[in-house]
Amino acid sequence: MKSKRPTLQDVANLVGVTKMTVSRYLKDSNQVSPQLRIKIKEALDDLGYIPNRAPDILSKSKSHAIGVLLPSLTNHVFAEVIRGVESILEPAGYQTMLAHYGYSQEAEEARIATLLSYNVDGLIISESYHTERVRKMLSVAGIPVIEIMDSTSPPIEQAIGIDNQAAAYAMTECMIKKGHSKIVYFAARMDQRTLLRLQGYKAAMHDNGLTDLCISTDSASSFSMGEQFMKEALEKQPDTDGIFCTNDDLAIGALFACQKAGIKVPEEMGIAGFHGHDIARVMVPLLATVITPREEIGRLAAEHLLSRLKGNPVTEKVINLPFKIEPGESI
Repeated sequence: MKSKRPTLQDVANLVGVTKMTVSRYLKDSNQVSPQLRIKIKEALDDLGYIPNRAPDILSKSKSHAIGVLLPSLTNHVFAEVIRGVESILEPAGYQTMLAHYGYSQEAEEARIATLLSYNVDGLIISESYHTERVRKMLSVAGIPVIEIMDSTSPPIEQAIGIDNQAAAYAMTECMIKKGHSKIVYFAARMDQRTLLRLQGYKAAMHDNGLTDLCISTDSASSFSMGEQFMKEALEKQPDTDGIFCTNDDLAIGALFACQKAGIKVPEEMGIAGFHGHDIARVMVPLLATVITPREEIGRLAAEHLLSRLKGNPVTEKVINLPFKIEPGESI
């Protein structure tokens, strides 16, 4: 049952103006004075007001649409999540409304406001850390929310994912047992999941009496970025004998860089990735990687969301799915 959302009248009452004044502000903020602009914006934020762009009839019934918010629509990881989500939602008569936020909290806030304005019946969000305004909007909306990909961060309502820190720790240990000791971590985007993996790598290195070294960027990962990082790693630590990457793209780029430079993999350089993309399964040598259950995460998120829309309570607040360490042939 959706809770009552703040109305234009609620905002107007809080500011001490007419509903028409608030409406004018929403259509064009320049139609009201600068002082009033500030007061109305503060009232909108305080109340968690959500504009309703859907027809009025939808505000009194179900939209049969689920909002799915992803950091990227081009990343293979999330393409498989979407496949899992839609495999459950479509047969149940629900549409998915996709939005992406480019790993930006401000963009996430704007996209969630947009999805809620269309009266979606539920939200699947691939992030665990949000602005206060997002938390306020989600509280006011009164719809089921499931956060995916991470099972260790405290969820708003329910989380489905893996333990990224434990997965990175396990892969680093595997590389160390294979004889690599000068292992460098390649990180991109620096989102929360990447930071958790970095913590896992560092913990494994420290627990084995080894020195950690991270090469990172806030930019998107790519094969060429992996090649560039490989050159940087050898400049900073010439005796580097292992590379662990936050995803397979960087790992594949690093591996190709080694092949071009005549560095033998895994004899002289061990390389591991994260996620287990299809291309990693056909490479020579076969890429070592952490296999994650992306499609299952999407499927379970959709199943639990539909269950809650039927009025069932949250039975499992956190669902921690298993990952698999695939040593391949590259470590």
